[in-house]
Amino acid sequence: MENIGILGSGRVATVLANKLAGAGHAIVIGTRHPAQAAAKLSGARVELRDQAETARRAAIVINATPGDTSVERLGALREELKGKLLIDISNATLRDQNGLPGSPLYPGGSVAERLQDALPETAVVKTLNTMLFTVMADPRSLRVPPTAFLSGNDENAKAVVARLLGDLGWPADWIEDLGDVTSARGTEAFVTLVPFVLRKRGLAPFALTIAR
Repeated sequence: MENIGILGSGRVATVLANKLAGAGHAIVIGTRHPAQAAAKLSGARVELRDQAETARRAAIVINATPGDTSVERLGALREELKGKLLIDISNATLRDQNGLPGSPLYPGGSVAERLQDALPETAVVKTLNTMLFTVMADPRSLRVPPTAFLSGNDENAKAVVARLLGDLGWPADWIEDLGDVTSARGTEAFVTLVPFVLRKRGLAPFALTIAR
């Protein structure tokens, strides 16, 4: 069992909190809207706190905040996140007129790299950012096995994240370690395809995968 904090309380955070709580982990959600978050949660082991306390209490923290504001938000929690493992599942883009992902916010880089620079004493691992949020906790919902990619500088941290992915339902051979944190540039670029997929298919579950 791990003490896991989730920063953010939207659909992504809710899906992950319920699944990880069901797997036996103690979950704390850092939110500015506790009443709204509580209505979406089914896990008995899920607590609601503010984001600073969530970061302090958890050994592992999941960034489920919007990617375009993640660096500013989490940079303000540098002391609280010191020595922690930060799982970044965000994508940072400008928004089009319909509110859908547009151009990358960090061309030639990635939000994961910006977070690692802002949090030098935190091990940042990028994953789960190449799929619809429902697939994160239910990868077998797709007819074709999806791929969960890992990017990060700390090998031990990536091994811990791989084990947590197993608790979310990901078989080990569906997980692909791409290398250091700069490899997150590749997976974050996938988000530029997402608006076209959504216009074509709606919110039907989808994910990027490596065909083997």
